[in-house]
Amino acid sequence: MRQESAALIRTPPAPETPPPPPARAERLRALAADPFDLLIIGGGVTGAGAARDAALRGLRVALVEREDFASGTSSRSSRLIHGGVRYLEHGHLGLVFESSIERARLLRLAPHLVRPLAFTWPVYRGARIPRWKLNAGLMLYDVLALFRNVKAHRGLNVRKVLAAEPGLLSEGLKGGACYYDAATDDARLTFANALGASEAGAIVLNHASVRSLLVENGKAHGAIVEDHLSGQELTVRARAIVNATGPWSDEIRKLDATGEAPAVRGSKGVHIAVPRERLGNRDALTLLSPIDGRVMFVLPADSHAIIGTTETATRAHPAEVRASEKDVAYLLASANAFFPQANLVRSDVVSAWAGIRPLVARYGGGDAGSTSREHAIDVSPTGVIAISGGKLTTYRIMARDVVNAVERQLGATHRKPVTDTLPLPGGDLGSVDLGLKTVASVVGRGDVALHLVRAYGSRWHQVWDLTREDASLARPLVEGLPYLRAEAAHGVTHEFVHTLADLLIRRLKVAFETRDQGAEAARAAAEVMAPRLGWDAAETQRQLDAYSQDTARIFTIDPADG
Repeated sequence: MRQESAALIRTPPAPETPPPPPARAERLRALAADPFDLLIIGGGVTGAGAARDAALRGLRVALVEREDFASGTSSRSSRLIHGGVRYLEHGHLGLVFESSIERARLLRLAPHLVRPLAFTWPVYRGARIPRWKLNAGLMLYDVLALFRNVKAHRGLNVRKVLAAEPGLLSEGLKGGACYYDAATDDARLTFANALGASEAGAIVLNHASVRSLLVENGKAHGAIVEDHLSGQELTVRARAIVNATGPWSDEIRKLDATGEAPAVRGSKGVHIAVPRERLGNRDALTLLSPIDGRVMFVLPADSHAIIGTTETATRAHPAEVRASEKDVAYLLASANAFFPQANLVRSDVVSAWAGIRPLVARYGGGDAGSTSREHAIDVSPTGVIAISGGKLTTYRIMARDVVNAVERQLGATHRKPVTDTLPLPGGDLGSVDLGLKTVASVVGRGDVALHLVRAYGSRWHQVWDLTREDASLARPLVEGLPYLRAEAAHGVTHEFVHTLADLLIRRLKVAFETRDQGAEAARAAAEVMAPRLGWDAAETQRQLDAYSQDTARIFTIDPADG
């Protein structure tokens, strides 16, 4: 395995490397042509995963997304693939078991996008979860994972906790534990599924929204779709329709039927990024906030630390949800309580963002934290199949279940999904670590090599080869970060990038990792993208203005709660 992985990294692109996806004009023509078996509305991780699953089963699939793949909840998560250790408290053992199985599977099928992450959980005097209870819970966590986690948990005494995380508060520390979950790039995991769907034959289109459903004889048989980039309206016909729009689900339901009670409860989760050197965490930590006792995380993200998350019910529109000053103050105070030398203040916050978890309304009327993350599938009177709930970790199960429902509706023979064994695009890499030295020797920078392998897996060379054709593309998009101008070119040709936000917020994490939310990088990216997308000077400026509006909408911190 070691020799095979290293060989894969060293060799040039194999003949079977898929060609670039079809041009947008070609995809628009295909959408308006022959009827599809399945139209999926929503390009988050569940919709993209379902499109890939269905296409791999042989269904003719169309996927439309009103903004960009992962532009909603799927790019604003904790970036974890985890078993859900905190769900043990609420007795959601089935979800923990299912999540643990999926974590192991994704570590295998997408090693470039999903990687093991060690967590330290310190226990302090008077904590809501004492040390004995924590160790018992983590033992159950290991059992539910069938002991197939990266490593089994282990208890830590005070000395070992402080050796693992020297910056932690020592006063009142009683010990703790170490356990393992996995980290991911949520937006790129979503995009990998959209790309995989395209490579399996699906027609996928971002920046296109459903304006109305086509209902004939009481059954939905398609939709009117508007392409936001050209203003063109298309009639897309399909034998089955899936509503996979997450927190937007009830909006699509209103196109289908009126007067129904909301099927989704919105729960707002906020994260902040601070310079990691200010906090000083070595790995990830699971903490109980001294403010309200809820479970929160401190997560390593290269040179930054991510602190999150909150969990509050919200009525904010999914497109407008943002962090508030109260949210930020809560997260800073919680982190400072455990890292007293950090003294984090508001000016330490590099970025703050919020997402809405689309919880199933009927699964609980209490607080959002105790509501189950299990998913639900409903069928409307006109036959639209809606999937809601769930979590990032279990997206593949959700996709499988909704495609099974589609096959039942179509009267098709049930076919076993291959997504449980087929690597995601770029996932045929083997071990990421094995190839890094070789890639670093080619690109000349360790941080760039790490980024290319983690983002693109075995397809890293598709990006780097562009720098051989044009040396200027080897320059960074922004100084101090490993993102290359070549990625702007590659994004246009290979990754359905049509706007600066597509590139800098979702394909890359530039907006999350810079204090100007990528404004400087946007100008560099526009220089690369403009000739490839046909932007003149006026259109380039319009795109820059639109990017400023996008980042303000997502990253502005509201003075009051929303």
